[in-house]
Amino acid sequence: MESEPVFKFEELQVYQKALDFVDRAYVLARKFPDSELYNLCSQFKRASVSIPLNIAEGAGDSDAQFNRFLQIAIDSVKECVVCSTIARRQEFTDREEDIENRRKLAELSKMITGLQKYLKK
Repeated sequence: MESEPVFKFEELQVYQKALDFVDRAYVLARKFPDSELYNLCSQFKRASVSIPLNIAEGAGDSDAQFNRFLQIAIDSVKECVVCSTIARRQEFTDREEDIENRRKLAELSKMITGLQKYLKK
């Protein structure tokens, strides 16, 4: 049996953690009311998906280009923080879920920032 092709960016731990957060965002978005399907629900999912997409898109490019895509990924992390906060304030999710989102997003932010610092060396 032939093995599945693997792209270099898929080996990045930050990429894998970003995919884990996408899974989490999709699960949480299912709890949102139907009235939010094209509003906060859609925004939260798009922002979460943007994180691994930008990591993948920038990987393998020049360090300066990769850094630019990583900055976009960080901006999407911030967007997810706001979406999570709004979801909690509107009682679509609870405090514990918001705290866990923040913990995972803070970890992603630190990992992306660390990768940016590495690229600038």
